[in-house]
Amino acid sequence: MSFLRQRPPTLISTRSALAPHSWAGTEDAAFAFSEVLMNTLLRFFVSATLLAAPFWLGPAVPGAAQSSVNVRPDSALYGALHWRNIGPEGNRFSAAVGIPGDPYTYYVGAASGGIYKTTDGGMNWSPIFDARPVQSIGALAISRSDPNIVWAGTGEGKIRSHISVGQGVFKSLDAGESWTLMGLEKTGRIPRVVVHPTNPDIVLVCALGHAYGPQPERGVFRTTDGGATWDHVLFVDEDTGCSDLAMDPVNPRVLFAGTWQLEIHTWGRTSGGPGGGLHVSRDGGATWTRLAGNGLPAKPVGKVAVGIAPSNPQRVYAMFETGD
Repeated sequence: MSFLRQRPPTLISTRSALAPHSWAGTEDAAFAFSEVLMNTLLRFFVSATLLAAPFWLGPAVPGAAQSSVNVRPDSALYGALHWRNIGPEGNRFSAAVGIPGDPYTYYVGAASGGIYKTTDGGMNWSPIFDARPVQSIGALAISRSDPNIVWAGTGEGKIRSHISVGQGVFKSLDAGESWTLMGLEKTGRIPRVVVHPTNPDIVLVCALGHAYGPQPERGVFRTTDGGATWDHVLFVDEDTGCSDLAMDPVNPRVLFAGTWQLEIHTWGRTSGGPGGGLHVSRDGGATWTRLAGNGLPAKPVGKVAVGIAPSNPQRVYAMFETGD
């Protein structure tokens, strides 16, 4: 196996600025791939510090109620403006999520600093997770059918020389005002959480696991009762975890999951192995099939990232770390 023992490429990077498109490095190219091709709001506002462009919403219509859902910025009014840093300061952000139809409300998760929320388009941010015993956030997800339901997967899913371990998955029923631990405490690191678009009780969690040895709490877990119980629906082996997870926005029975075999040693790290690959489920995550051939790289592979185009769910993008 020709995988180098060095820092592996972060395939879906959250550490590159959003504009302009300077994609010289692997991480920048990967982020651009995520932003442009996948066109997903959930990954749009993540960077080393959150970036945003100011815009003018124009005068209010006389007699009309001010609604963050109905107001839409005119791109012609701010098209010439440049990105600027609006914070929050002091951490590396590993997750971000917004509410479809609401251009003002966003949540961001920090690698070791909890969760922040804005309700004014990023002008002000409030920490909403400080009382929890763990502050490393790997994933955030909001229920499309009820935006008050927010999920947070703990444990940063990016690999660095030092990483923060999580303590399972948390759930909020009041838009982040309070949080409840819903289990999966031994999963170590959770890089992705997806919620069924019409049934908020169906949630799938992508668990990468710990980085320093084998463990059984890796792969994809699913709940159909809002987190009261969990089924371990995708498990490759004790050395391979889930690196990414995507749900078809039109047909939630279709899901794709990337798996990643990774181990960190005192002398370096080994990324890749026979456990890595791309898997598909066509029954809502109950069963999974590993995909091979038809243009996909042969085993062994390293980290795998996957995304489904919201504009055309038949179009699926996958990125593989290989030894070539």
